[in-house]
Amino acid sequence: MNTGPNAPARVPGVGAGEMSYVYAVGRAGPALDGLAARLPGVDGRPLRPVDGGGLCALVSPVPADTFSEQGLTAQMEDLDRLEAVARAHHAVVDAAFAETSVLPMRLATVYLDDARVADMLVRQRSEFQELLGRLMGHVELGVKVYADPRTAAAATTPAAAAPSGGGAGRAYLRQRQAQQRDNQDIYRAASDLAVRAARLAEGVAASRAVHRPQQGQLAARAGVNVANEAYLVPREHAARLHRELSALAEAAPGVAIEVTGPWAPYSFATAVVAEGADGGGPR
Repeated sequence: MNTGPNAPARVPGVGAGEMSYVYAVGRAGPALDGLAARLPGVDGRPLRPVDGGGLCALVSPVPADTFSEQGLTAQMEDLDRLEAVARAHHAVVDAAFAETSVLPMRLATVYLDDARVADMLVRQRSEFQELLGRLMGHVELGVKVYADPRTAAAATTPAAAAPSGGGAGRAYLRQRQAQQRDNQDIYRAASDLAVRAARLAEGVAASRAVHRPQQGQLAARAGVNVANEAYLVPREHAARLHRELSALAEAAPGVAIEVTGPWAPYSFATAVVAEGADGGGPR
């Protein structure tokens, strides 16, 4: 099969009332073709390969009314629905990444039809090919650092009861001031831990991405997320770096580090792969 940059685009087409949801982009070939034949996408809809410029996008049909910009906004306000779409999206990306190097698309990147997808592949071919070469053989590790003064307080010996009478107020103030100093120490220790994690990864990682700390329901655990970063790591060094990073907070009460992965390199691929998307996806 001719899969070079001058090969004609393979565009299967899209049904009436449907749009094309794109999961990942890789080099055209049997690996992604075979995956498309056996793996479902969002809502169980079948995957199909769309080729252009020697590249292949994994695509599935989705209803136009629910994946237009307005329809997608309504869907994303439903956390259960958002989770279902995200799980299906990541399942496709992870399966593709296990087969070959791919660029993950951002969640809910949609085009009006497969012809638009093929045109996007041709227009961004040089950028995609360069990025695929840079990411080949690498995985992503996520690193989050948390400060949780409540955990540290629970691990300490309870303070003696405050005396009754006029000394009670002063004792309470002293206790509050001590607690505030302890909390400040914990946040300082968490910040220091984030710096040590970055230095440790610096000698191994090919690249670093700094994300906004997660809050509320997005936070993975108790406490305040003070650092949320990702590292692009050669696959052969990922397990060792994961262990070394995880061990950094073992003796720090009130401070925790969470290391996740290895993942497909979402943080290092998706910044460029949504140009020209229609509907609700990034533009």
